[in-house]
This record gives sequence, structure tokens and C-alpha cells, in this order.
Amino acid sequence: MQRRSFIQKISLFSAPLLVSPTINFGKLAFPNSPQLKFITASDGHWGQPNTDYEGSHRQLIEAVNREKDVDFVVLNGDLIHDIPSLLPEVRNIYNQFQVPFYVTRGNHDRVDEETFKNVMGQSTNFSFVVKKDFGVVLLDSSNQEGKYLCVNLNKVQSTLEQFANLAQVFIFVHISQNDWTRYGVECPEFLHLIASFPNVKATFHGHDHDVDGMMVYKKKPFFWSGHFGGSWGNPFSCYRVCEVGSDGKAITYLKTVKDGTILNSHNL
Repeated sequence: MQRRSFIQKISLFSAPLLVSPTINFGKLAFPNSPQLKFITASDGHWGQPNTDYEGSHRQLIEAVNREKDVDFVVLNGDLIHDIPSLLPEVRNIYNQFQVPFYVTRGNHDRVDEETFKNVMGQSTNFSFVVKKDFGVVLLDSSNQEGKYLCVNLNKVQSTLEQFANLAQVFIFVHISQNDWTRYGVECPEFLHLIASFPNVKATFHGHDHDVDGMMVYKKKPFFWSGHFGGSWGNPFSCYRVCEVGSDGKAITYLKTVKDGTILNSHNL
């Protein structure tokens, strides 16, 4: 894959694509009567040599467990660093979360689909409903060889059709399905499909350790969470929170693992 600079890619944006700055200076509008709260973090890279992967996971889990009223956590890919035997190890580490957790497969999670399901307890394409009103869709964007892939559109469409009567749907996919970041893949059909479902509230990505803001395609927001492990990227570990109120209004904000500082926020 040709890896052009982020600046070069910004210059190639077409009209439907908008970029928000990394930091949103708007007022934080937390929902009244929160109905749903979830957290997503990505790129822990358990087992990567010359990194403090044990410390970074411990710090993330402690930070998440301090949060109140969390319904679930999504670890959005690159759970391990290339070695298949590490997957059961990190699965045991995740058991320290005090809330349910779910995962996506990233390009460094180099295990086959059957192994992933047996170890993690879910398939690489997985979906579920929370509190009767909210759909969660976890999509696979890689394979055992670690290739960057477009998601399976048939699976996405089938799931979104099943969830069409839900109030809101949230999508998680490790690799960006557009080349608006250095390491994304160009999958325009996915963007068009997402835009065609009114109740899709937001899509969340990992993979790009140096991206932690928002991009928009046809009024649909796509968010990144930086990273909490690995050997490169932003100089701070972070995770993203999303809250939805009983009135349907939602907000997402990025927090540092170290001390909970809010780095950016966006009203959905």
C-alpha cells in the first residue's frame, strides 16, 4: 500500500468529506438522563516488543473501571501484536474489565476466524442490541495475513436492515474504510451504505495511532480514538466515551488514560 502523508490526503478531499479539528472548543453538552454509555479504545498491541504493553493495559482497565454507568467496552482492533498465541493472554487481561467487553479484529490480530471466535467468544463480524433501542455492529477489516480489507458489504447491509427499527446504531471497524487517513483503504460502497441508513449514529475506527478526531461523509460522523498501546502515534494514551440521553441526544469525547483529561468532544 502506498502510504501518502496525511496532509496530501486532506488536499484530495471531495465535497462530501469534511474534517473537524482535533480539538473541539465547543461547550460539552452532556445528555440529560443518560440512557446509554459505552467506551471504545484501540491498538493495545499486547506483546509488542520494547513496549510496556502490560502497563498500558493495566492503566486503561483501571481508567475504564473508574468510569460510572458504563454499559460496555469495545476494543477496536490490534488486540495483540502478530503472534497468535498471545490472543488467549489478552483475553484473560480483558476479564479485568468490570463491564462487558467486545472486540474487532485488526491487522495485527493474525489469527483465523475460527480461532478468534473460540478465544474471544464472538465472531469477527458480530452484532447485538443493547437496552432494546441501540444496535452495535462490529466489523472485520483484516484477515490472518494482516491485509487491509474492505468490510463484507452483504453482512453490513443485512445487519443494518435487521436494525432498521432501532433508535440508533453504532458501528466499529478497525481500519478506516476511506483513504482519508494514511493507513485507510478506499471502500466507497461502505460509505454510501452507511449514509443510506438514517439511524446509523456514528462509526468508530482504530488503526491510525496518530488520529483522534472526527471526519464526516454525507452528515455521517466517523471517529478515531488514537491508541492506548503500541510503539508509535500520539504522545498520550486515550480512549473515547459515548453517551446517549433519553431524548436521543448524544455526545462523544476523548479522554486521556493517565488522568482523564478531555481532549476533544463532539455532539452527535
